[in-house]
Amino acid sequence: MTQALTLARPYARAAFALSREGGRTAAWSQALAFASRVAADPQAQALLGHPLLNPADAVGLLAPDGADEAFTRFLGLLADNRRLVLLPEITGQFEELRAEAERVVKAKVTAASELPSAELDAIKAALKKRFGREVEIETAVDASLIGGAVIDAGDVVIDGSLKGKLERLQSTLSQ
Repeated sequence: MTQALTLARPYARAAFALSREGGRTAAWSQALAFASRVAADPQAQALLGHPLLNPADAVGLLAPDGADEAFTRFLGLLADNRRLVLLPEITGQFEELRAEAERVVKAKVTAASELPSAELDAIKAALKKRFGREVEIETAVDASLIGGAVIDAGDVVIDGSLKGKLERLQSTLSQ
C-alpha cells in the first residue's frame, strides 16, 4: 500500500497541475473518480492488467464521455507506464491536493444514530472556527458508539462517543 501511494504521488501532482492549468479541477475530479471506480472493478482489473491490451483501448474504457484532451493524454501516459492500477491512489491524493488548494477540510462524523441537521450545522460551524477553513461533512451511523459522536477531520480525531468515554474510564481504573 505504501509503495502504491509513493508511486501515485507524482502522477497525482501532475494531474492536479494540469487540471489547475486548464481551470478544470472539478471536471478532473469527476473524471478521475469515474476512472478510479472502473479501474477498481475486479473484471476491469483483469482486463487492464492484460499484457496485450492496447493503451488506447484502456483509455477508451476509463475515460468518461466528454473528458478533455489533457485528461485522456494523462490516462494514456498511465496506460503506457502500466500504472492504471494506481488510479484509486492517484484520485485520493488528487482530492487531498484539491481540498488543500481550496482550503477545505473534509470531516467524517460518525454517530450512534442519525444526527439532526441543526447538530450537524453546529459541528460544522465549530470545525470551521477551529480550522479556519470551509468544512465538508460526511456522516455515518455506528450503533456500537452507544451515544455521542466521533469526528475525524484529517489528522484530528475527536472522540465524544459514550463508548470512547467508557473505554477511557476503564483504562484509567485498570492502572
